[in-house]
Amino acid sequence: MKLKIKTIIRIIFAIVVFTLVSAIIGFVIWAKTPLKSGKLAREALFSNSRITVTETHGWIAFTPVKVKPATGFIFYPGARVDPRAYAPIMRQIAEQGFFAVIVPVRFNLALFDTNAASPVIRAYPKITHWAVGGHSLGGVAAAIFAIKHLEVISGIAFWASYPVDDSLLQSNIQIVSISGTLDGLATTDKIGTSRLLLPTSTTWVPIEGGNHSGFGDYGLQPEDNKATISNVEQWKKTADATVEMLNILKERVIAN
Repeated sequence: MKLKIKTIIRIIFAIVVFTLVSAIIGFVIWAKTPLKSGKLAREALFSNSRITVTETHGWIAFTPVKVKPATGFIFYPGARVDPRAYAPIMRQIAEQGFFAVIVPVRFNLALFDTNAASPVIRAYPKITHWAVGGHSLGGVAAAIFAIKHLEVISGIAFWASYPVDDSLLQSNIQIVSISGTLDGLATTDKIGTSRLLLPTSTTWVPIEGGNHSGFGDYGLQPEDNKATISNVEQWKKTADATVEMLNILKERVIAN
């Protein structure tokens, strides 16, 4: 009888271990297969006479050629999205005189790597003012980083995103929240609710006809709605709204 009980226990233990291992393997495979970047994103990764594009330590950095920027923007990609998918917008931001960097994150999930901005900041000491931002889950991670580093971070750009709590509510940080009116994931209702979590000074930029997937070049994301504007139009509006926030930081640099 005791032998049978031991055998049953061993079988149950083996089943539990197998299930856990299978779940972990399944999660890793799922996380490591991001939504792939498109043609326009890949085309935005080449240097020219205006922008130098470098890939160091996995970072994708966009540096203006004709100016020496003192303000930088570090971007966290959305969940399971190829970081390169955001190159078109980040390039446009750099073309307006700012240092812009996309950081890769562990398992393509920014919450596993909220501190991804730290090594970038250390590597570029000539940048005196920093902002962070992110798309969807990336924006959540960017906010977590900013809350812990308010002495370094002066601005946040949420793209179809919002913080998990009201830790930023009493801060003096510059914040812009950019969202698509047809977003099927970060819906207008969710964005509206997030107003309770952010300072009254936050700038709210709804992009009419924009959706969740339109913040990058990676196709239509599951559960999202189709946009009624082109990706190119949504990219420009996103870049311009982000730059407006960065210009405020730039003016502080000049004033100092």
